[in-house]
Amino acid sequence: MGLKFGTDGVRGLAHSELTKDWVTQLAFATVKATGVASFVIGIDGRESGKTFASALAAGFKLAGAKAEYLGVIPTPGIAHIASSFGIGGAVISASHNQAEYNGVKFFLPDGQKLSDEVQHRIEALLSEEISLVQVNESFEISHDADKYFDSWTNSIRNSTAFRDFENMSVVIDCANGAASYIAPQLFKELTAKLTVINAEPNGRNINLNCGSTDMSSLSSVVREINADVGLAFDGDADRVLAIDDKGKIIDGDYLMAIFANDLSKRSMLNSNTVVATVMANMGFHEAMKSIGVTTHITPVGDRHILQALSENKWSLGGEQSGHIIFANDAKTGDGILTGMHLLDCIKKSDMTLHRLSESVMQKYPQVLRSMSLRQQIGNQDSVFDQLQPLISRAESLLSNEGRILVRPSGTEPILRIMVEGKTQSTVQTVADSLFESIEEVLK
Repeated sequence: MGLKFGTDGVRGLAHSELTKDWVTQLAFATVKATGVASFVIGIDGRESGKTFASALAAGFKLAGAKAEYLGVIPTPGIAHIASSFGIGGAVISASHNQAEYNGVKFFLPDGQKLSDEVQHRIEALLSEEISLVQVNESFEISHDADKYFDSWTNSIRNSTAFRDFENMSVVIDCANGAASYIAPQLFKELTAKLTVINAEPNGRNINLNCGSTDMSSLSSVVREINADVGLAFDGDADRVLAIDDKGKIIDGDYLMAIFANDLSKRSMLNSNTVVATVMANMGFHEAMKSIGVTTHITPVGDRHILQALSENKWSLGGEQSGHIIFANDAKTGDGILTGMHLLDCIKKSDMTLHRLSESVMQKYPQVLRSMSLRQQIGNQDSVFDQLQPLISRAESLLSNEGRILVRPSGTEPILRIMVEGKTQSTVQTVADSLFESIEEVLK
């Protein structure tokens, strides 16, 4: 059957793991499993994007559904269009991965991502090896593209209280991805002092030493020109991380703490609850407790956060990686929207971003390590069971003042190891020894 759904859609090496024929079958199976009769398709600007978009459109058509192609557009744009116009959405993107990867993620006509149940239905259909005639869909950008785009960008414009960040100096890093055309235009309307970097996509340079996966160039530019804030999007712009005025990275935990504080103060945080994943820093939990905000925990992946938000009518959720979801404004994480909300909070607080982030939360030292695996494993694998005693032993070294999380990546053959505790030296020592002992077992 090939690829399976991970934490965020399906992803693999373009043309070898993710093939045209398979994408056509995926589209066909998705229509059969969801009953959705019409889709908009967007890409994040990778070289392989248009090929897969055409394969997707062919599969939709063979299953009796219509498809409109919108060209390069951030993932949140497609989510917004799906929910506002009551149609299905499909994004060809591998998010923060390098250009040689690509992937597919879907949105239902209410803007929600596919549930586990629907994904299993699609996988079951795919395992039946659907034999389809490969049709070449030669398609142009839909004549309704402008109407769709405007609906999304206007919703962003209408969502922040302050329209004017006139005196704020802002640097945005577009990751040479989907934000490259639209983010500079939107931020230019708001702030007079805008500097744009990495907004020259050529299909091969997406996320290459730039964007939210490598913030070193953004940090140097912010320090060089004494900017107030830097914003780094990922390839499909559904998330953002920030750089403060001292050049320091402000991750999703800090952003969430800033937004939770702001919404709570204005009595706009539904049930005074925020949704975070198991990765959220212990310092975040303590910060929320101190302001009387309840933290609801989900597995990693914005799909789980979205589900919790929509089932409980809560207003804010997000994860360390910078996927922040303002449920009253958007159907998914939106890096551009989040960036604007951040400028809004900085302006209202009358503090620098450095001071603002320090005032809302103190982070516990954390070490993240990634181990490459020969093949992808799941949480239920027997291999994973063998690691439990090693994890318990490492936990005892933290003497109840920290925690350890070991989990397989949902999108690539990597084991992620996170150790958190009171002091950097203890955390580092425990992480190093755990890494070595796991490596030994997995050999």
